Amino acid sequence: MKGGKSKTETRSSKLSVAKKPAKAAGRGKAAAKDPNKPKRPASAFFVFMEDFRQTYKKDHPNNKSVAAVGKAGGEKWKSLSDAEKAPFVAKADKRKVEYEKTMKAYNKKLEEGPKEDEEESDKSVSEVNDEDDADDGSDEEEDDD
Repeated sequence: MKGGKSKTETRSSKLSVAKKPAKAAGRGKAAAKDPNKPKRPASAFFVFMEDFRQTYKKDHPNNKSVAAVGKAGGEKWKSLSDAEKAPFVAKADKRKVEYEKTMKAYNKKLEEGPKEDEEESDKSVSEVNDEDDADDGSDEEEDDD
């Protein structure tokens, strides 16, 4: 070789770069989400976007781009004065108050704990149905057409 690095030397220098671990591997296991938990209220901007999307679709019926609607909505929101934003802020505040009430009720329900009739068995519904079919007592075969 004419004074250059050999293939093994260049490979080892390339492979010596430490890779970052995946994000999920660094975190602990996430808590299971409760489907009964109330959703957080929309901000004033998202309340504005609900109305803006409808008017934008009327003005631009051929537009299929979600990004274009979002970009136009963001620009419009920035151009609004505080007085023009006030009704959307009021709606967002009203939703926030309602959310806080439902969260208090939800947390109170959690503190009380599950009721006896709400507890579910370890068996899935399909397993229970399979057992019911087996204990049916009838010797008829199902007709699978």
